[in-house]
Amino acid sequence: MAGRRDWSESDVRVRPNPKGNRPRTKQRPEHGNAQAALVLAVDRGRYHLLTDDGVRLVAMKARELGRSSIVVGDQVDVVGDTSGSKDTLARVVRVHDRRTVLRRSADDSDVIERVIVANADQLVIVTALADPEPRPRMVDRCLVAAFDARMDALLCLTKADLADPEPFTQLYRTLDVASVATYREGVTIHGLEALREQLAGKVSVLVGHSGVGKSTLVNALVPDADRATGVVNTTTGRGRHTSSSAVALELPGGGWIIDTPGVRSFGLGHVDPATFVDAFADLAAVAQDCPRGCTHTADAPDCALDEWVASGAAGAAGEARLESFRRLLTSRSGDSD
Repeated sequence: MAGRRDWSESDVRVRPNPKGNRPRTKQRPEHGNAQAALVLAVDRGRYHLLTDDGVRLVAMKARELGRSSIVVGDQVDVVGDTSGSKDTLARVVRVHDRRTVLRRSADDSDVIERVIVANADQLVIVTALADPEPRPRMVDRCLVAAFDARMDALLCLTKADLADPEPFTQLYRTLDVASVATYREGVTIHGLEALREQLAGKVSVLVGHSGVGKSTLVNALVPDADRATGVVNTTTGRGRHTSSSAVALELPGGGWIIDTPGVRSFGLGHVDPATFVDAFADLAAVAQDCPRGCTHTADAPDCALDEWVASGAAGAAGEARLESFRRLLTSRSGDSD
């Protein structure tokens, strides 16, 4: 055929790699010699870890993990220099599946969730009974996030010398939420032993407004924690933020607490109200008879939960529990105060 040319390898031009590095491949190393570790803190792209061998070290995230998030409480695998020596940097190459994930969003209209901590067993909601005044709606919203994450919840009521804790705890009794009350007298914190019992052997996340005494409790529970403490603004009634990042601290008697920065709001845009009832086993069993798409709110037509109460099958305790559940459900779209 006219114009035909026989090609050889010398006619092929290979464009050089402008970056001078190796071409990317989808194959990833298995890292069979990686060490398991717990993420204690995250600071500007550096991860403070504790290996299963008890070595504390600093690591960065390996490139193959991409944009996946790593948070306090994550169980990870790490390679490289795992000696923990000064100025050494290891690499996190794998993040294990999470047992639980505590999330919150910027507000209720934002469905983009922010993971706060991973693998925690219970959420400890720290609130003062006075100075500043307690905010039940904020507590409700924290409970929604805890139940949605399938975590236990504990109310820690501080400054019990200024107000009786009983009226506040009564609001949550039907939800089976445990509570402890504490107050400070000089250098002594009364109720601290009861709190220690609730925390022993568990991974607990402490959440609360600034100024409620959360950092004071942390310093008492873990003497070398050295968490900064602040005071309440007399004009606004709010505390200033004293903890700037979450950190996991090992309890002397066993277990872990994860201290988080003080929060002003707790967005629940990531929580689907239609599935929230699943966190309440007794109510969920009744709700199976609800019409499709039932919101389970007080104005929901033909809600089986209303019939359950009206028939007397729920009893006084069940009726009170339904009221508490609906209060939490309402907080999903209500004011965070």
